[in-house]
Amino acid sequence: MGAFETSLRAMQGRKILILGDMVADIYVDGRISRISREAPVLVLKQAGETVVAGGAANVVHNVETLGGEAYAVGILGDDRAGVGLRSILEGKGVDTTGLLVDDSRPTITKTRIIAGGRATVSQQIVRIDNESEAPLCAEVEEELLAKVEELLPQMEGVVLSDYGTGTVTERLRQRILGYCREKGLVSLVDSRYDVASFRGVGYVKQNDAELSAVLGRELKDRAAIEAGARELRERLRADGILVTRGEKGMLLVLVDGRVANIPVSDKSEVFDVSGAGDTCVAAMALALAGGSDPVEAARLSNIASGIAVRKLGTATVSAAELRAAAERKK
Repeated sequence: MGAFETSLRAMQGRKILILGDMVADIYVDGRISRISREAPVLVLKQAGETVVAGGAANVVHNVETLGGEAYAVGILGDDRAGVGLRSILEGKGVDTTGLLVDDSRPTITKTRIIAGGRATVSQQIVRIDNESEAPLCAEVEEELLAKVEELLPQMEGVVLSDYGTGTVTERLRQRILGYCREKGLVSLVDSRYDVASFRGVGYVKQNDAELSAVLGRELKDRAAIEAGARELRERLRADGILVTRGEKGMLLVLVDGRVANIPVSDKSEVFDVSGAGDTCVAAMALALAGGSDPVEAARLSNIASGIAVRKLGTATVSAAELRAAAERKK
C-alpha cells in the first residue's frame, strides 16, 4: 500500500473540532431584464438563490465530505441564514451542538449577486457582506468555552478558522492551544488578519499575501517566502508553516528544518478559488490527525485544493475525489 493510500485511509473517521467564524455564502442568480430608468444599472429578475457553507463552516463541510467527523463550534444569528447554514451542516452529519445562537448579532453572510442572460456569461457583479463588529458578550464566550471544554477530550484534531469577525477570542485561543500542547493534539490555524496571536499552535496555514502582511514586508520570491515562513514559525513556536502560493503551489517549513516545495497538482483550468484554502485546511488537519508525516499531509491538501479550484463557488471535495486524484498523481 502506497503512502497516499495509507494517509487517505487514516483520515477517515477522525474527529476534528472546528472553532471559528461561521459564514453563510449566498448566491443570488439574476437574469438580465433591461436597463433601469432610475439609473444606468441593470435590472435583474431573480432566478434563484443558493446558500452554501463559507468561512469556518466551509472547513467543517470539507472535513465531513473528506471522511472525517466534524464538530462545529461558533456563533449563528437568530435569522434565516443561520437556520439555513445549520440545516446544510446537519444534513451532512456534522455535530452542530456547538453552534450557539446569539440574537444580538446576525449570522455572517456574504451575498453575491450573479447576473447573466441568454447571450451573456453569468458573472458576479457585486458582493454584500453582513456581520457584526461588536465583540462577543461575556455570556456567549462562556458558553462557547464550556462547549469546547466538553468536546476537546473526544477530539483528534482542532482547527481554528479565524476570518476576523471575533469568534476566536483570546480566552478561547489560549485554552485550546494550551490543551493541544499539553495533550499532544493536532492543532492548525488559518487566520486572515491576526495569525501572530496564535503562539503555541501546531501548524499554520497562510497564503503568501497574508504572510507578507504579518511580517510587514514584501516577499518577492520563493527564497524570501521561505525565510519569512521560518521567521513566523520561530515567532509562534509552531511545528510547521504551510504557505499557499496560488499557481506556484505550496511551501512547507517544519520545526525539524525540512522544507518542502510542492508544485500545483493539476494545471488544468481554474474556475474559482473561493474556499480552496478551507479545503486545504480540512485535508491537512485530517491527514495530520491520522498520523501522516506533515509533508505527506501537505501534499494531500495540495491535491484537495486543486480539485476545489476547478469547481464553481465555495466547494467541497469528497474522499472519493481525493483518492481518484491521488491515484492519477502516481
